[in-house]
Amino acid sequence: MATDNFQTLSDIPGAPSRAPFAVTPSDSVELSIIPKALYVGTGGTVILRGVGGAADVTFKNVANGQVLDVRAQFVRATGTTAADIVALA
Repeated sequence: MATDNFQTLSDIPGAPSRAPFAVTPSDSVELSIIPKALYVGTGGTVILRGVGGAADVTFKNVANGQVLDVRAQFVRATGTTAADIVALA
């Protein structure tokens, strides 16, 4: 087992991701864990709703490899053209 020299430190929003996971966009299913940010592997448009948001928002022209610093509750399938999205939780 690998040694984790940082295991006793707090996991705060600005800290590196500890449990990244692949995102499957859905119009009705929320993300299983609210992430710190989203990594977009293949650029395009991302439609999402933030954890405290009352409505969906559109991120257009997201570049390949861009990180969206947003704590998303939903990443919608309809309208999202970006792919290879990873939640940084």
